[in-house]
Amino acid sequence: MLNVVLVEPEIPQNCGNIARTCAATRTRLHLIRPLGFSISDAAVRRAGLDYWPMVQVRDYEDLDDFFAQNRVEQMWCLTTKAPRCYTEARFSDGCYLFFGKETKGLPEAFLEEHRESCLRLPMRPDARSLNLSNAVAVTVYEALRQLDFPGLRDYGKMRG
Repeated sequence: MLNVVLVEPEIPQNCGNIARTCAATRTRLHLIRPLGFSISDAAVRRAGLDYWPMVQVRDYEDLDDFFAQNRVEQMWCLTTKAPRCYTEARFSDGCYLFFGKETKGLPEAFLEEHRESCLRLPMRPDARSLNLSNAVAVTVYEALRQLDFPGLRDYGKMRG
């Protein structure tokens, strides 16, 4: 099972969309405070539709609290500042995918501490970044592809 870690997410609709991706892919969702919304807020439920109860959600006071409660053997930090493309990573089952807040990304000190784990999604140089929920979906599906979509229905292999 994969793990998506959102560090200080700000926009409830993004969190709802990410929760829906996590529900559909059996991916755990970890939320690092402060959050820009309440996880019980109607906007998050609307964005996540009826998928919110299908998601394993855990929230933490801060990154220190997260690391105290989780044994992280493999992690990847998604940032526009990374030298390596996400397709160069070899994702393992149980890995943690870290994403920063919409307005600033992951904290600079955190990125420096985990520089060897930083990945980027390719895009044109004059684009600032992708939407957070899109970046999560692209990365989760690449990791799942590498793991041969464990526990998920592969419609490409089904017979009509």
